[in-house]
Formats: sequence, C-alpha cells, structure tokens
Amino acid sequence: MKRVLLSIIGLGLISCQATNAFKQPGKPVVYALNLQALEKNKKRINAKDVQVLPAYKLLIKDADKALEFGPVSVMEKKNIPPSGDKHDYMSLAPYFWPNPDTKDGMPYIRKDGQTNPEVKDYMDKEYMPKLCSEVQTLALAYYFSGENRYAEHAAKLLRVWFLDSATRMNPNLNFAQAIKGVNTGRGAGLIDSRHFIKVVDAIGLLRDSKYWKETDQQGMKKWFSDFLNWMQTSKNGVDEMNADNNHGAFYDAQRLSMALFTDNKELAGKIVLNAADRLDKQMNNEGLFPKELARTISLHYSAFVLNAFFTIAQMADKAGIDFWSMTTPSGKSLKKAFETLKPYLVQEKSWESPQIKDFDFEDGYPLLLEGATHFNCRSCREDVNRLAAGKSERLRLNLLY
Repeated sequence: MKRVLLSIIGLGLISCQATNAFKQPGKPVVYALNLQALEKNKKRINAKDVQVLPAYKLLIKDADKALEFGPVSVMEKKNIPPSGDKHDYMSLAPYFWPNPDTKDGMPYIRKDGQTNPEVKDYMDKEYMPKLCSEVQTLALAYYFSGENRYAEHAAKLLRVWFLDSATRMNPNLNFAQAIKGVNTGRGAGLIDSRHFIKVVDAIGLLRDSKYWKETDQQGMKKWFSDFLNWMQTSKNGVDEMNADNNHGAFYDAQRLSMALFTDNKELAGKIVLNAADRLDKQMNNEGLFPKELARTISLHYSAFVLNAFFTIAQMADKAGIDFWSMTTPSGKSLKKAFETLKPYLVQEKSWESPQIKDFDFEDGYPLLLEGATHFNCRSCREDVNRLAAGKSERLRLNLLY
C-alpha cells in the first residue's frame, strides 16, 4: 500500500488546482462523465457532424419518451417496510428463492445468477434504476439540445423522489435486498444504489437550467450528505464497505461520487486510496478477479467489477489523482485488468469460467472505449463498431467519449 499512498500524496498536490479548474462558471460539473468529451461532441452536434447525429437523434427520441415517465416515488409500493415508514426504500435479494424443503418456503435459498421474479413485486427496486436512467437521459438531452422541457421534467422527477416531503425517499437502505426468513435488509443491498452516480452527474448537467433552483441543489447536497453518512456508519453500510468483491468496488464508486458532489475532497482522496487497496487485494496476478470468477455468470461479473473500478478512476481524475496509471504494491493495475479481460470482451478468446446466461457484449463497450482513451488500445473503437454492427453509429456512447 506504500507505493499507492506515495502516488496519491504526490498527485494530491494538484487536487485543489484540478478541482478549481473543473468548476468553471457556466460549465457542467460532472464526475463519472468526461466533460471534455461532452463539450467536444456538443460542438460536433451543433456543426451537424454526420458521425454523431445518429446517436444524438436517438438520444432525443429516448428523451421524448422519458418525458412520459413518472414521476414515481417510494410511496407507491404496496409493501410496508419493517420500520412502518413507506419513505424507506425496500427490495428483495434477487438470487434467493422459496425453500422447496419447507412448508412456508422459509428461509429462502440462494440460486446464484437466477433472478426470482418476486423482486418485481417490490416497486422501489423497479423504479429507482429506471428513474436514475431517465433522469440521466433527460439531462444529457438538455445539455446537448438546450431544450428546457427536458430539464423541467428531470427536475420534477428528482424533486419527487428525493426532496418533496410527501414523497421523498429516506436517505438509507436499511431494508434493501432482504432475504425472506433470514433478514429484513443487508449490506449487499447497497448495490441497488449504484445508479445514484448517474443522478449526481445529471444534476451537474442541469445546473444552469432555470428549472433547477439553488434550493434544489442544496437539498440534493443535504440528501447525499446524509446518505453518505449512513453508508459509512450503519451496520449495512459497514458490511458493504468490507465486501471483497464487486460490491466493495461499487461501494467506493458511490461514495466517491457523493464525496465529490458534497465538496468533501479529503474524503474523496481517502476513498481513492481505499479503492486502490481493493484492487491490490481483489485482483490476482493474472489480472482477473477470483471472487467474480466463482460466480455462475462470471464473465458478466468480471466486466461488472472492472466497470466499477473504471468509474472510480474517472472520478479520481476530478480529485487530482491518476488512478488510471497507478500500480499497486503487488503489481496490480487497471491496465493489466483491462488487457486480461479485453480478448474475451471482443470475442477473440472463449470464456472458460461459468457463464450460465448469454453474456451481453454491450456491457463491454464502455470498458473498450476507456481502454482506447487511457490504455492506447488502437483496435478498441473498431471492436465496438464491429460488435455493435448496424447499431454502432446510434450508440449513446458516441456522445460520451
């Protein structure tokens, strides 16, 4: 860990300068998204560049559909959380099923990689990722088009879910991913809220809209500050902090986003250091992640955990820390992880670990584009175009990279 710490100390000297430069007047404030790429592609859209127009037109089409979504809230669920307060989020663990050996099906038993359809009965779990995705779509459409209707609806969706006293979600996940007959919620439930990273960046894209008020901004900062405190002090939060697989990596990705959003730069630096330690411990000498290889859909989870670390690296840039090129004490690095996984993402090699479902190769597109940006992968963009075939020109990623 000493080499990682020295790297962060050295790079930390520029963190204040990097952060101040990032928060320029009139510019969006985003952390997981690449601001330079957004600005470049906005200019290309305005110039009617035919290479980005198909992706832009599809984004606008998606945003127009998003105008019909919601608003939704945690108050719509029929299930009552153990607290008795419907403002508390609740969900079921997806891979747990009724026990066939007991009369009442309790306690539920694990079937890794097989989703129990009962999870759809818990509407919070259905609504939250959809809300975050639609808000991001609307915010991007507003940024690229300047059309206020997208910002107006995004702001409404955010207020109803997070801010309005009658409908707001309480800033906790005490009852997330419960296992019937075992618990009423668990640390693993924090994987549900990884979508909040999209919300934080969406707020940054809405910052200059007349429909996003200073009271909204401060309200969201307070909400995420409270949620971050819950993450780091509650039993469920501490359990997830100690997770040694993709859950731990996404835990750090979430809290890094919130630390940056709430202007807690000291905490942001500590989170990046912790994430580097996770990489050192979770990755093996071959560049793979044994905890993910043990899963029944191991290629999915191998890409999933790398996505978490790449998201951390993108946000670490905003704290003035270069996680992309960092090497840990035992020789682990994001570049090594990427170069190991890449042949499987582009179908050059066949995956030999368990994968009981077809892998969605689209999950690898962001990893490949980050590889092109940060690891000098000269074939990666062509690989994405090949894998996406006729859909490549319409990919939203064309607007984000």
